[in-house]
Amino acid sequence: MGTRAGGRRTGPKCIAIVGPFASGKTTLLEAILARTGAIPRQNPVSSGNTVSDHSPEARAHAMSVEATFATTDFMGEQITFVDCPGSIEFAFEAEPVLAACDLAVVVAEADEKKIPALQLIMRKLDDLAIPRILFLNKIDKAIAGVRETLKMLQPASSVPLLLRQIPVRKDGIVIGSIDLALERAYIYREYAESQVAEIPNDDKARELEARFSMLETLADHDDHLMEQLLEEIEPPKDAIFDDLSADLRAGAVTPVLIGTAEKGNGVLRLLKAIRHDAPDVEATRKRLGAPEDQTVVQVMKTIHTAHGGKLSVSRVLSGQLADAAELFLSNGDATKVSGIYRMLGKEQIKQTSAKAGDTVALGKLDNVKTGQTLSSAKGGVRPLVTLEPSQPVFAFALRPKERKDEVKMSAAIQRLAEEDPSLSLRHNQDSAETVLSGHGEMHLRVVRERLEGKNQIPIEGHAPAVPYRETIRKSAQQRGRHKKQSGGHGQFGDVVIEIKPLPRGSGFQFSDTITGGVVPKTYIQSVETGIRDYLKTGPLGFPVVDVAVNLSDGSYHAVDSSDMAFQMAAKLAMKEGMAACSPVLLEPIMKVEIVTPSDATSKIIALIPQRRGQILGYDARPDWPGWDVVEATMPQAEIGDLIIELRSATAGVASYKAIFDHMAELTGRLADEAMNANGKAA
Repeated sequence: MGTRAGGRRTGPKCIAIVGPFASGKTTLLEAILARTGAIPRQNPVSSGNTVSDHSPEARAHAMSVEATFATTDFMGEQITFVDCPGSIEFAFEAEPVLAACDLAVVVAEADEKKIPALQLIMRKLDDLAIPRILFLNKIDKAIAGVRETLKMLQPASSVPLLLRQIPVRKDGIVIGSIDLALERAYIYREYAESQVAEIPNDDKARELEARFSMLETLADHDDHLMEQLLEEIEPPKDAIFDDLSADLRAGAVTPVLIGTAEKGNGVLRLLKAIRHDAPDVEATRKRLGAPEDQTVVQVMKTIHTAHGGKLSVSRVLSGQLADAAELFLSNGDATKVSGIYRMLGKEQIKQTSAKAGDTVALGKLDNVKTGQTLSSAKGGVRPLVTLEPSQPVFAFALRPKERKDEVKMSAAIQRLAEEDPSLSLRHNQDSAETVLSGHGEMHLRVVRERLEGKNQIPIEGHAPAVPYRETIRKSAQQRGRHKKQSGGHGQFGDVVIEIKPLPRGSGFQFSDTITGGVVPKTYIQSVETGIRDYLKTGPLGFPVVDVAVNLSDGSYHAVDSSDMAFQMAAKLAMKEGMAACSPVLLEPIMKVEIVTPSDATSKIIALIPQRRGQILGYDARPDWPGWDVVEATMPQAEIGDLIIELRSATAGVASYKAIFDHMAELTGRLADEAMNANGKAA
C-alpha cells in the first residue's frame, strides 16, 4: 500500500488548464478569476474582454492561440493558472508549460467526437507524469447520465476516471451536485457560491451507489480501505480525503468534478480540490529532478511586449529570486533579471522578489529561450526539459510587399519564433524563397496576422515551390565551340562531350577520355565547371540530376584558350546536347505516415488516391487504442494542404510525418503546369 499524505499542501501552485478545442477552458479561467476576486466580474468569451484570449488574433478567430498566465489568491494561497490552447495546431504552446506545472485541470464535455482530442491531451500528461483533475463542463447541457458519460470518456484515459460528484436534477434540469466524499448537496446559484443542502430523497440511493463505486476504486490502492468495505465499516471521511489526494498525486486516478463554467457553477468545489489535493512545487521539483540547494528557474514561455520588451514567464522551482539577480544557463552563460512581474493575462504587476512555487515573468533575459533552465549556481544545472516540436505539416513562402521591410520582417519572425519555438524558418536556395513552416493553416495564418498587425509589415505569401528536378532518357554526343575575336587576345574553347542517363538517385558524374592533349589538363576542370553550372537549370527550367558527361575530344588555341572560354564551350555543348536527350521532369515522392482515429481510417484511405498517392498499408497504432497508422507514398506537390483535409476528416486531430522517398517522372498536363509555373514551357 502506498504512503498516505495527511493534511493539505501549502505554497504557491501552478495549474495548467487543458482540454479539447471549444471545451470551455478560457471560460473556466474567467470564472475562477471572478470567483477569487482577481477580476470584478466574469465576462463571456463573446464579449472580447476575457483575461485570456486577449490578443487580436485570438479574438478575431474566437480561439486560444497561445498560453495565457493568470495569478490569483484563493483562501490565502497563491495559484497561477495557465490557459493552454485546445487546437492541435497550437498544442506545442502547452509543452514547456506542462512540465513545470503541479497539476492539470482537463476540461471536457459529453461529446463523443472530442474523445480523440481528449486522448491526445491525456497521453501527453501521461508522458510528462502530470497529475490531473477532469472538470466535466457544460453539465447543464449533457443529455446522458454522468456515469454513462464517464464510460464514454474512459477510453481517452489510461487511469480510472474517478467520479467525485453526481448531478442533482429537477424536472430534467441540472440544478446542483452531490459531493460523494462529503456526502453533501450543493445547489447552484449563477455566478455565486452554491448553496449547501441536504441530499434530496430521490437521489440518496443513486448517491450511495456512486459513492461505493468511488470507494471501491480507491480501495484498489489502499488495503485497509478494502478491508473496511468488505466488513461494511464506514471509513472516516478524513481517510477518504487522504486517499483521494494521495491517488491523485500518484497519478493512480483522475478525479472527475462537474459544473458549468459559463455560469460559474462547480468552480468553488474545483478550487477547493486544487487547494487540498494538488501537489506543490516540491513534488514538481522532484519529478523534474531539480536541485533544491540553489535557486532554479524553469522558463515556460517567452513574450515580446510592445513597451516592456522581452519577458520570460518562469516557474521558480527552488530558492529565492530577487530583482537584478544573476542567473546562469546550463552552458555557464550568465544573465541578469531586470524586473519580476506577477501575470494577469496581458497585465503585469511588478514585485520585488519571487519564492519557490511562484510563476512570474522575468524581464530582459535576452539570451534565454523557452524551455531553458536557469540556476543561481555559476556552472548552471542540466536542462530539466527537452522540447521537441513535431514535424511541421503546413508551410508557406513569404516576403514583404515592400523590399525595404526585408530586414524588419526577418527580425520580427525571429521574435515570433522565440515566442513559438514550434515555428520553423528556412531559406530555399533553389527557389530563393523564405519558407515558414508550422502545424496547420490556422497556425501560420496567425503568424502572418501578427507580422502584419503587431509588426506593421505587409506580407505576400504563397505555397512553397516544389523542388522539381529534370533528367534525360537518351544519350547524345555534342560539340560545343566558343570562339570570339575582338582585338588583342581572343577567346577559344572547343569540346566534344557524351551525355548519358544514369539510374535514379545517382546524381552527376563527370569523366574524360582525352588523349594526345587535345584539351590540356589545365582546362578539363574548366569544362566540368561549365557543365555543373549549366546543370543548375536544364532545358525544362529545373536542376538536372542523374546524368553522366564524358569529355571525349576537343581542341585549343595556345594564345586564345582560357578557363572561361572552355566553360562557355561546355555550356554550349550541354545546351544543344540536352535537347536531344529527351529531357523529362522529375517530382519528389514522399513516404507519408498518417495517424488517425480508427473511425476515420476509411476516409483517409479514400482521399490518398485523390492526391495521386499509393497506399502501402495500415495497422493499429501501437499502444494507442482506437487509433490507426496509414502508410502511403504521395507526390510532394500533393502534400502542401494535405493537413487541412486530414483534420477536416478527423475532427481536427489527425497528423502526419513525411520523408523523401524517391524521384519519379512527371509528364502530361501536370508537368506542363509545373513548367509554366516556373516560367519555362516544355
